[in-house]
Amino acid sequence: MTRPVRIAMLGGTFDPVHNGHLRSAVELRDALGLDTVHMIPAPQPPLRDTPQVSPQQRLALLQTAIGDTSGLKADARELERDGPSYSVDTLRSLRDEYGEQARLVMAIGWDAFLRLDQWHKPEQLFAFAHLVVIARPGHADAPSTPLMELLGEREVDSVSRLMASPHGKVLRVTLPSAMAISATQIRQWLGQDKSVRFLVPEAVENTILREGLYQRW
Repeated sequence: MTRPVRIAMLGGTFDPVHNGHLRSAVELRDALGLDTVHMIPAPQPPLRDTPQVSPQQRLALLQTAIGDTSGLKADARELERDGPSYSVDTLRSLRDEYGEQARLVMAIGWDAFLRLDQWHKPEQLFAFAHLVVIARPGHADAPSTPLMELLGEREVDSVSRLMASPHGKVLRVTLPSAMAISATQIRQWLGQDKSVRFLVPEAVENTILREGLYQRW
């Protein structure tokens, strides 16, 4: 019997996309045996300040960064919607696209996970997808009581148990490289005319410099 397709949503501002984002996507693909990781730029994340460059520019940088990397896809679906970028709406769209038996995963970092109970309709996320939390080694902050109540008995301890059902479970993973690259720091360095070589793909760096993105004049 053919195994169900395995799909992940990896959202973010990608402001700008950097090697940490890309390496995490590749390692997530390999760790979970995913067919496709949809990297989805948010036009205006509800819990963040307005990004410095346009959504279309961030999407173009992401497409440039991914290139022909197998299993990674720059996905523009949140840019095509009006209003705030709610993950539950994106997951509903992906579920409609791939069908009820697809193993659909929403991957988020530890910092975002700690605020999950503050998201828009967080309890509905599990009706569409699994949650995979990318842990940060040595991270001291513990989940709050409201967050633990939201998770309930959903946590599993292996990829095989996660993938046994289409949605509804939680798995914490630690990725091998855990690259500590900050988009905030990259934006600051670009604004100060400092080099970001080896923090972003060379093609992304060339586009940023050619188009004057993130630079102060």
